[in-house]
Amino acid sequence: GRNDRPVALLVPLTGEQARLGHSMQQAALLAESAEFLRAYDTGGTAAGAAAAATAAIRGGARILLGPLTAVEVPAVAATVAGRIPMIAFSNDAVLRAPNVFLFGITAGQATSAILRYARGRGVRSVAVVEDGSPWSVACAAEAHRLEGELALETRVLAGEVPGQMPAQISGDVAALAERVDAVLIPGGGEAALRIARALKGSGIQVLATFQAVDNRPAALDALDGAWIASPSPEEFGRFASEFEARNGGRAGTITALAYDAANIARNLRTAETLTARGLLDSAGFRCVTGPVRFRTDGSVARDFAILVAG
Repeated sequence: GRNDRPVALLVPLTGEQARLGHSMQQAALLAESAEFLRAYDTGGTAAGAAAAATAAIRGGARILLGPLTAVEVPAVAATVAGRIPMIAFSNDAVLRAPNVFLFGITAGQATSAILRYARGRGVRSVAVVEDGSPWSVACAAEAHRLEGELALETRVLAGEVPGQMPAQISGDVAALAERVDAVLIPGGGEAALRIARALKGSGIQVLATFQAVDNRPAALDALDGAWIASPSPEEFGRFASEFEARNGGRAGTITALAYDAANIARNLRTAETLTARGLLDSAGFRCVTGPVRFRTDGSVARDFAILVAG
């Protein structure tokens, strides 16, 4: 029978990612009342996600929040067939489609934010460190895409082996400083921090994304003076405090995405515009993970704060 809860949250409540799924459910219930939101277990699999979507639609859902992973998104999209909008938590931009909105934080969003800021501060040439991770590869691709628009010269520095420091940095930093104004370090591994330390005092501005910091003191120390694209620490901090007070445990970025998506659904529900049109017509939504706007192709524009590490 129908339960007429218009907001359905599709998350893994069993399986390998059950802990994350439960924290996402707790976060969503901070934003939207259980009277209107119901969680459905995807088990973290494509088949489980499809079954959860079917159950949600039968239960009267008018919007789906989720699923979480790139494996699950196509299965849910096929099940829903555009009947109601879905705000998926994946950041795999390839999966976006009309009515299938990709809400995860993408490398492209963070890279665009930091490079636009740097260009505004007079940076004309930037080297992007590619450490072999999908995130850094996507950051390098976005930097390359923005070259013409920003009149910015970009080059990629890659180690011969993932995790290894590129020769241009381990060798002659002074020669690199003659060729670029800034180095973008997308990743957050130990190699990234070694690079940041190697660039200290070179006159090269270090740029980074929030991936590199992740609230680790050692990272902040290595990145001292770097410009970092990140969700606003004030907004995020307020959410994290509320989440921890209610549930214990630490709130991460993906947990915050569930809170933001549920908040968006609540805003639309109270305005009686809980549809894809309502999402697209809105001038945007204030979120813990940065202000967002939804686009017709399923992509999401997200604004970041720019922080100086210290």
